[in-house]
Order: sequence, then structure tokens, then C-alpha cells
Amino acid sequence: MENSSQDSHLRSENSVTYDSPYPLYAMAFSSSARSPPHHHRIAVGSFIEEYNNRVDIVSFDEETLTMKTNPNLSFEHPYPPTKLMFHPNPSASLRKSSDLLASSGDYLRLWEVRDNSIESISILNNSKTSEFCAPLTSFDWNEVDTRRIGTSSIDTTCTIWDVERGVVETQLIAHDKEVYDIAWGEAGVFASVSADGSVRIFDLRDKEHSTIIYESPQPDTPLLRLAWNKQDLRYMATILMDCNKVVILDIRSPTMPVAELERHRASVNAIAWAPQSHRHICSAGDDSQALIWELPTVAGPNGIDPMSMYSAGAEINQLQWSAALPDWIAVAFSNKMQLLKV
Repeated sequence: MENSSQDSHLRSENSVTYDSPYPLYAMAFSSSARSPPHHHRIAVGSFIEEYNNRVDIVSFDEETLTMKTNPNLSFEHPYPPTKLMFHPNPSASLRKSSDLLASSGDYLRLWEVRDNSIESISILNNSKTSEFCAPLTSFDWNEVDTRRIGTSSIDTTCTIWDVERGVVETQLIAHDKEVYDIAWGEAGVFASVSADGSVRIFDLRDKEHSTIIYESPQPDTPLLRLAWNKQDLRYMATILMDCNKVVILDIRSPTMPVAELERHRASVNAIAWAPQSHRHICSAGDDSQALIWELPTVAGPNGIDPMSMYSAGAEINQLQWSAALPDWIAVAFSNKMQLLKV
């Protein structure tokens, strides 16, 4: 990643736009190699406030900077998907000739994406007492042990699934209120954030205990998103509801953030660490801006300014920074997905 002055903008020739018939929220990059090369799959989910929603698989050609859809690679999804994620390590997947896609919403669902068709392969319900599952707010697929997916729910629980066998490995009451996001660190360690305003770390070897590493300064201010730095597991980032700052945490020094990034002019909605640099993070929010930050080894007295910024046409609801396409960041706003070259 090239360093640039803090007021530099990502210009229009460095962006590619996909227009959807409906508002977009969830997005996911496939990490499997496609033929022909330079073609990348991106799943996008609609955000329509009714039962019938859709997920489309878009093909992005990095050489011609074009995006195409295939009507056969589109499927109906019950309710808006709260998250989409492709299998993080396709070479370890049981289905090597196709892509495995997971989605959360009313249930955790797995889909097999082939060259010209998509098939639903499992619907996973974590409720022991009902055929209905409490709505799932998010999930994360474990990159180290790809059998495991962890889901977070409004019923205060986190559920760890063995998706190859389709069974619950463990279910924990993780928080006092709704759990809004979950992120894996290592094979058996995950963290979650909640409406109770806390970040908690869990180790599956000791399910009875969790470690609170941060709590909202104002009691009961919900924490909405959590991103664990996969390049340096000491660091994670979280965002507070209706707040313009990104809180950077070091798990070695709980309770005190190591940095607070406060240059957004409205609420932050999404955060993503750079896939190949432990010191870079992107944030996006209701000010229609995506900001890329380089975290200094020592924060200055006047806080930190972003190293580059991008202005979108509307409030940015979601962003993804893919390991398969580390030069590109995807943002979703209104009915558009825009890829930004960084």
C-alpha cells in the first residue's frame, strides 16, 4: 500500500460501480481462484424490509474493470442477509469444484455456488426448543479450523457450529443483552460485542469464563461491530452505536483503548482491517466517507488523521476488504456496491 497525503482522494478511475435493483447491505468476496484468472466472485445481498430478499453473485474482472451478473447465480433469501461469507480456505473445503457461501438471517444457511447454478445445502437452527431460531445478527467463519462457524444472536447467545457435520459444537450465553457481532482470533478463541456495551473474549477450552476487554464509556451504549486484526491478533477494533469514532483495542491492556479514530462526521457503520498489513484499517459511515488509517506505533497528542479518504454518493452501510483482492475495498451504499482501488 502506497503512502499518500492525508487529503488524497481515491479518484473515479480507481473505482468500479455495480448497480443493483435494490438496496444493498451484505457483501462477500470469494477467496477461491476462478477461471479465467483475474475474475473474482462477489456475493451481494439485498436489504428489503420484507420476507423476500435476494443474493446475487457478481463476477468482477480485474483487468477490464467490469462487473457482470449471471441470472443463474442469483437466489432468493428469506429476510435480508445480515452477513455473507465465502469459505475462507477453499482448498480445505469438501467441495473443491465449487464455492461454499454462508449467510445469516433467520437461520445460518450454506449454499453451494457452482459455475452456473446455486443449491441450498443446509439450514442450521440453533434453537433446542423450537423450530424457529432467534434472528442472527452476524457470524464469522474460522480461518484456522474451517469446520467452525460462530454465530451471534439477539437472544444473548453465541453458537459454535461444526458445519461439516451440521451440529452445534457449543452454545454460550455470551452477554446480558443482544449480541451484535462475533469474530474469531485463533482456532478456539472468539470475541463478541453486544448491546450491553462490552467486548468479551471466549476460549472454547474454558467455556465457563470470558474476559471483558472493553466496556462503553457510557453505560449500556451498544457496541455494534467487531474486527479482529488477523495480521496481529493483539489488536481489535470496535464501533459504538450512533458514534463517530473507531475504538482500537490491545488485548494485552484491557479497558484502555490504544487509539480512538475520530475524523468521521457522523456515525461509523463498518470497519475492516487490511488483509496484508497489521497497521491499516478502513472505516465507513453515515458521512458517506470511507477513511483508511495507518496506525502509528505511538499516537500523537492530537489524535490520528486518515491517510486517505473516499466520498461515496450516500451513507455507507457496509465495507469489505478482501484477502483475495487486497488492492480493493468494497463499500455498499444505497443500491450500489463500489470497489475502490487503494
